[in-house]
Amino acid sequence: MLRSGIPFLVGGGYGLQHYASGVRGPKDLDVFVRRRDARPLLEALAREGIETERTFPHWLAKAFIDGECIDIIYSSGNGVAEVDDDWFARAPSSTVLGLPVKLSPPEEMIWSKAFVMERERYDGADVAHLVLACHERLDWRRLLARFGPHWRVLLAHLTLFGFIYPSERGRIPAEIILELTRRLARESTDPQPTERVCRGTLLSRAQYLTDVSRWGYADGRLTPRGRMTADDVAHWTAAIEREDGDADRSGG
Repeated sequence: MLRSGIPFLVGGGYGLQHYASGVRGPKDLDVFVRRRDARPLLEALAREGIETERTFPHWLAKAFIDGECIDIIYSSGNGVAEVDDDWFARAPSSTVLGLPVKLSPPEEMIWSKAFVMERERYDGADVAHLVLACHERLDWRRLLARFGPHWRVLLAHLTLFGFIYPSERGRIPAEIILELTRRLARESTDPQPTERVCRGTLLSRAQYLTDVSRWGYADGRLTPRGRMTADDVAHWTAAIEREDGDADRSGG
């Protein structure tokens, strides 16, 4: 991967271990690249005789090396956390598997993990641990900007942080909490939207399917509200049953 010359970042468990040592160790290797670099990287790996696949073309590819899987990530399953130049501008240096690499910044790790709220996987604890460990180094304004119109998700996690760590709630700058709660107060007096949209699909690909398939809510992932196409959603949804079946067969 280094020989390809294509810029990449290491995140996932290795990033979490770097920022919040002792929380949990890495299970596999997650590398993050810009979308435009994903195909050239896969082609470079293929030339080395490495098996690759575009698992979910809207956000994830994989490479298989010596029985191990490397996730090559250029967005998020919900289409929100697109890897862009800012990921690389703020990336700190580290060493992973004995090699010098750049890591995903903590702001981007929090941003992408904040939306993972599946029945079988919830990354809220990772978010809390990253805030606890990195509060002094976080660019809080940049983090707030990352969430954009989805600022309620950030507010939810920061509210839970104060519940999880009552003695540490001062680690979140007061002006960030005040700004978010002011937004909440302003929104409570605004006219209620008339369009019936379910954004729960941004948090879980499985748990809000009834809302968008039977109850008449528009899917918050789909363009123009979100960044996913109908084909992206269909492919992402079809994998639920397949992955559940794989887990059943393996005793998961």
